[in-house]
Amino acid sequence: MHCTEIARKKTRMFMDWDYWGKPVPGFGDPQASLLIIGLAPAAHGANRTGRMFTGDSSGQWLVKALYETGLANQPYTVSKDDGLKLKSVYVTAVVRCAPPKNRPTSEEIDNCSEYLSEELRILKKVKVVLTLGRIAFESYLKLVNGREMHRLRFGHGKVYRLSHGSPTLVASYHPSRQNTQTGRLTWRMWMKVFRKVRSLVPPIE
Repeated sequence: MHCTEIARKKTRMFMDWDYWGKPVPGFGDPQASLLIIGLAPAAHGANRTGRMFTGDSSGQWLVKALYETGLANQPYTVSKDDGLKLKSVYVTAVVRCAPPKNRPTSEEIDNCSEYLSEELRILKKVKVVLTLGRIAFESYLKLVNGREMHRLRFGHGKVYRLSHGSPTLVASYHPSRQNTQTGRLTWRMWMKVFRKVRSLVPPIE
């Protein structure tokens, strides 16, 4: 698999790391009211650390925003043992293994869908789902209601009220470097989404 090959070769910056190099599970509060769905583990981020959105710039953006909206106990994430605790939040991804060029194929997405489906079944208290990027948005809709996937269109910062008692859905651009370094996603835009999400989730004790 690509993730194991990356773990074997590593990158110069992290040569002293013992890479995870396996499928990466979701993490967070099992009683979460907010579910965040990303795309896939980064080759030298979660594929290295073994925790979603940990060890790369996307993870830093995510955790800092969670901290600033009262949903995490600290504003940084560097390893599985860094003391990070999420407050009523669970973080996962559509694909569980780091894909080549960070572009999962439709086959990889389909193969991993059972894991996301199982998390949706187990996380019974979720009230809001935040999808990061179009693939996460469409993959989630496909699992909860295929008809909604054809009816709704992805839009950054949009809020969707789904049918059949499903959680409220919020969409955002993914905080990848491709988006943040080009200005497609600014910190102001990102925080606007998180303030919106924070207003939708139940109060946290």
